Amino acid sequence: MNIVFLDEYSLGGIDLSRIKQLGNYTGYEKTTPGEIAERCIDADIVITNKVPLRAEAIKVLPQLKLICIAATGMNNVDLEAAAERGIEVRNAVGYSTHAVTETTIGAAIALLRQSIYYDRYVKSGEYAASDAPFHFGRPLHQLYGKRWGIIGLGAIGHKVAEVAAALGCQIAYTSTSGVERQEPYPAMPLDELLRWSDIVSIHAPLNDRTRGLVGARELALMKPSALLINVARGGIVDEQALADALDNKRLAATSAGRRSGFLPGGADVAGQPPAACNRPRPVAALAPHGLGPGRSTRNIGRLHRTEYRNLFGRTAIVRRRRSDRMRKPRTELKFSPGFSSIFLL
Repeated sequence: MNIVFLDEYSLGGIDLSRIKQLGNYTGYEKTTPGEIAERCIDADIVITNKVPLRAEAIKVLPQLKLICIAATGMNNVDLEAAAERGIEVRNAVGYSTHAVTETTIGAAIALLRQSIYYDRYVKSGEYAASDAPFHFGRPLHQLYGKRWGIIGLGAIGHKVAEVAAALGCQIAYTSTSGVERQEPYPAMPLDELLRWSDIVSIHAPLNDRTRGLVGARELALMKPSALLINVARGGIVDEQALADALDNKRLAATSAGRRSGFLPGGADVAGQPPAACNRPRPVAALAPHGLGPGRSTRNIGRLHRTEYRNLFGRTAIVRRRRSDRMRKPRTELKFSPGFSSIFLL
């Protein structure tokens, strides 16, 4: 079985030995769209994180049986083209639930407590030069008692709701899937949720239902004091409309990042920085796309073993003894610096 990993660098240099045991493995640090066909021509399994696999690439790979996405989002693979060829597509679910939850909560606290502003104020030397023990350049707000609206109540959305509720927030949500379930939190239509919320966080996949979901009209429904935190895909939010809302003080603050990672703006695979990054905005907290602590390699390995057994009729890897597993420390990915690291001490 031939396995090709198109963008190993995206996993931060973690140990891939368990995946390499599954077959004839070839890994590339990065791959451009024009290199896919040549590199994957004999591949039975292709692993990708952010390299897009579109219909034109999939149709020229005669051996391909399985596409593994080394992330949760599946918008970089043409699922219809894969289905037409009978190619299975699997992603790595649940590997960053806690990390993204912590980042979301950290972003809200950092913005409410004006952590970025006060950090810069102290580092500028103005505080040390002042004879006043206090500085009230920006108002501070607490998280307790805030109305927190969640767009997309999946695994991450659930965990954010749980932690925010434990910190004293009122929780409501809107479903982006159209499926309504029994939940411990009230469901609201999107427009109502935006009007109601002091904080809105987005935890939905990027698909035809969610692309451009939050645009100028939706932003205008939010309170001028509200925060918008998008830890999903950038294409869910109209980045220019968001930048305009910030500049015109129709929105208090946002957390924004580059590319598909955190927050509004940015293309979904390899685009330009969001509009909120074009110039310094004191009410916009920015972070690059990052990885959560990770079980992604282990999830992908488990996925490979399961799918290998389904596709090829035998187990692909020998399990290590419990004593061996206990002796060998697990390798984990570290989350890239974001809002949770920006606090005034």
